[in-house]
Amino acid sequence: MHPAVGPAVHPAVLTRRLGNGLRLTVEPDAGPGRGLVAVALTVAAGGDHDPAGRHGTAHLVEHLMFPRGTDADPDSDRDGHIGRVEGAGGMCNAETHRDHTVFHTVAPADALPGILEGEARRLLEFAPSDAAVRTETEIIGEEIRGAVGGGRLWDTAYASLHPGSRDSYGTVAELRHATAAEALAFHRAHYTAGAMALTVVGDVEAAWVAERVAELFGGVPAGPARKSVTPAAAPAAPGSIPYAASGVALAHPLPDAVSERDAYLAHVVLAELLGRGRLSRAVRADARYRLTAASIHCGYYGQWLATAAPDLAMVLLGRAPGTAVGEAVDAWREILRETADAPPSDVEHRRAVNALLVNCHRHADSLTARAVAHGRAALLFPAEDAAGKDAPGKGAPGNGPDALPGQLARVTPAEVSAAARRLLTAPYGVTELVGGTQ
Repeated sequence: MHPAVGPAVHPAVLTRRLGNGLRLTVEPDAGPGRGLVAVALTVAAGGDHDPAGRHGTAHLVEHLMFPRGTDADPDSDRDGHIGRVEGAGGMCNAETHRDHTVFHTVAPADALPGILEGEARRLLEFAPSDAAVRTETEIIGEEIRGAVGGGRLWDTAYASLHPGSRDSYGTVAELRHATAAEALAFHRAHYTAGAMALTVVGDVEAAWVAERVAELFGGVPAGPARKSVTPAAAPAAPGSIPYAASGVALAHPLPDAVSERDAYLAHVVLAELLGRGRLSRAVRADARYRLTAASIHCGYYGQWLATAAPDLAMVLLGRAPGTAVGEAVDAWREILRETADAPPSDVEHRRAVNALLVNCHRHADSLTARAVAHGRAALLFPAEDAAGKDAPGKGAPGNGPDALPGQLARVTPAEVSAAARRLLTAPYGVTELVGGTQ
């Protein structure tokens, strides 16, 4: 048994829902964030929401949300949004995921008024030109062509489990014909207040932030988050991709992180436990199947609680020459069955949980990581009361970063064993990794 250790729920965290549906979280932090502030805008739209024939539109709109001024327009801000943030001594970036896009900024706290104004302006005044679309599609094309190895491996593994899914990058051939009108239509359809969460963490006064956000973002059009348009497809047969070394990638489904939170976290602990010794010991002792390496990564792209359901864990197995794909899979299932048949010892279990708790504390020192985690919790993993309503307006969200250490600490060895049994009985995807090319 483990006590519910970890940072306590911050009593000053403010959560609020604007009249238009925008979710707001403000966490004053005078500790590691003294003098700094982080802002995260999370939008429930990603690669899965790309319209048919325009795979990559979500990624394109992410790029276009960083407007660049031009010499041709003397009234434009030639430094653009990035220039304004960096001019204040801050940094900003964005990431497009399968099911959401997040824009994050960290800067000196006295720059917050200008940052909030800039965030609202680029939302409300989004009006890209065809020239800007051409520039950004070229940049995205280079990103897509550079997405080899690990990136494409994750997307291929995910597709083996969920055929018809689309990655967050896009397709060069389809983006080549994208227009400003299409980008604007996507923005209007998906960048609505009901599909957004705004988080501010750092050396701030919560009441002032809430008042200012209501003034600046109250004009964002209301609207719900729209469902994915990913087409359905028949189960995929085992495929193959070029890779640095011969091996196998297995994609395992994870429980829903909202409706099956405890089971999801038990899989996280299982992955940590296996990765911290059991897999490497099995590889060294495995003379029969001749595995050269074995690792397990929990969550899409190895980031757990970074995407809504359906999520996955991926197992990578290295194969020595002459080892068939099926033999490698059988070796993995034997490793998994060991934990399914007998719960881990208290010492082994505690080591895995403590490693995860240390990781939680390390991320808690990062204002940006906390801001992003709050936004994802509000939008992708909303805590609900018994009546199915949103959580109350005061206190950290029930699935926010401060709740996570306690939830992890409550995972038991028996639940980890049950997670292993679930992986053994659930369908999984198989991708052969063909070594020698990448």
